[in-house]
Amino acid sequence: MKMIIKNLHSAYLTTAVIFGLVSPLTTASNSITLPTTDFSKAETYEALPAGALTYKKRINANAFSHSSENMSFEKKLDFALGNALFKKIWVSSPSSTQSSDGLGPLFNARACQRCHIKDGRGHPPNSASDNRVSMLLRLGIPPQNIQKEALNNKSLVNTISDPTYGRQLQDHSVAGLHAEGEFVIEYTEKVIELNGGEFASLRQPKYRLSNLHYGKPHNDLMVSPRIAPQMIGLGLLEAIDKKDILRQADPEDKNNDGISGKAQQVWSREHKTIMLGRFGHKAGMPTLNEQNQAAFNGDIGLATPLFPQAAGDCTNKQTSCLQSPHGLSAQHDDLHTGLLHTGLLLEVSQKMTDLVLHYSRNLAVPARRNVSKPEVLAGKALFYNSGCIACHTPKYITPRKTLAVEQSYQLIWPYTDLLLHDMGEGLADNFTEAKANGQEWRTPPLWGIGLTPTVNGHSFYLHDGRARNLLEAILWHGGEAEASKNKVVLMQANKRKQLLEFIKSL
Repeated sequence: MKMIIKNLHSAYLTTAVIFGLVSPLTTASNSITLPTTDFSKAETYEALPAGALTYKKRINANAFSHSSENMSFEKKLDFALGNALFKKIWVSSPSSTQSSDGLGPLFNARACQRCHIKDGRGHPPNSASDNRVSMLLRLGIPPQNIQKEALNNKSLVNTISDPTYGRQLQDHSVAGLHAEGEFVIEYTEKVIELNGGEFASLRQPKYRLSNLHYGKPHNDLMVSPRIAPQMIGLGLLEAIDKKDILRQADPEDKNNDGISGKAQQVWSREHKTIMLGRFGHKAGMPTLNEQNQAAFNGDIGLATPLFPQAAGDCTNKQTSCLQSPHGLSAQHDDLHTGLLHTGLLLEVSQKMTDLVLHYSRNLAVPARRNVSKPEVLAGKALFYNSGCIACHTPKYITPRKTLAVEQSYQLIWPYTDLLLHDMGEGLADNFTEAKANGQEWRTPPLWGIGLTPTVNGHSFYLHDGRARNLLEAILWHGGEAEASKNKVVLMQANKRKQLLEFIKSL
């Protein structure tokens, strides 16, 4: 036992006791991760959703911005450096601030933190005067001929960039250039009657492009709105054993339970192979490093080791963008990285991306609140017995050997299976992404969801923020989740309140 604690760099009682309980069996067969059937009391360690990494101190507006509790002092210094880079405001080139230039030329934000506000959840514009920085429109078209389709199928790509506007609509630009355009959201209200004489109103969004400055997009253009997801616990999601995710997949619904979770499969630039997708609203990214670097390149317009295009998402039809000054430089990387030997110049160095990766892997999940409160326990029983855990898998034990020692061998409670599920026509964006069709979305983790108002000052949920509260988010569930949603509709009012109390405690 002492050797285990020493190897983990942690003396937390939680981790020690977990190891005392765990047998040599795989996590997939371990009884610890089976959903409970006893709702009379909180489960052991339930208040620590991220195990030894859980942040257990004061809960306030900075609750999502703390480091993993089990990190060494030296690694906390690297975390602070990664945090500084995450908040870094980039400027256009040329600039006297050469370590911060290279912005754009077209972009969605000038810093990672501008989208992931306080490391939390983004939101749609709440009024005509509100900004759209934490929300973007993903763009794409189907492959246009047999050759392209055959080529793309090798890497499981079934959507390609719009030839004029690229992979996403960029609504900001450096001086002297036009932004690509803007998007407008128009809502219509739909009233839902609930058991007990209560009513809820759902707002159905409709998106359109406006003020386009580079011509007409392709006739087959597909548009998918996305708000920035919260950043907590990402390293632990990456650490979950692939086998534990794949064993939950049932794409043909062979057990006839109405749930047909599907594993996303995507091409990895980093590893040059097909991998399980985990990150993004449709699980379109296989690793956290790739997710981070794609955001640097697509959202801010910066060249990174995996995405070295200095013009970011600019297309061949945007000549003024391609001809704009860039911030490519070798000044940040040492010779041992190998980058200088290849002549690859960057705007965000390997050292920078490594620090941001360390930071994003170790943003701690806050401790649960009120886990033993009778209303929360009653709501937990309703959540479990309504079938919600068929997709929102409560807990896992991460493997002993993970990409980072902090995430190794932890009992965690993310409430997700990380699989794709058909959520019905109501939530459909009709945007295909690798294995995901236009009605499929990755099950989002629920840890920290109840702190969204505390951290971000709003309560907008789902991939595009259309839900204005947690009840609306539930009522939008369709497809595979239709049966569970209907159980919520038919609940007595006090039962729905208990269910929401449980979700708010996560």
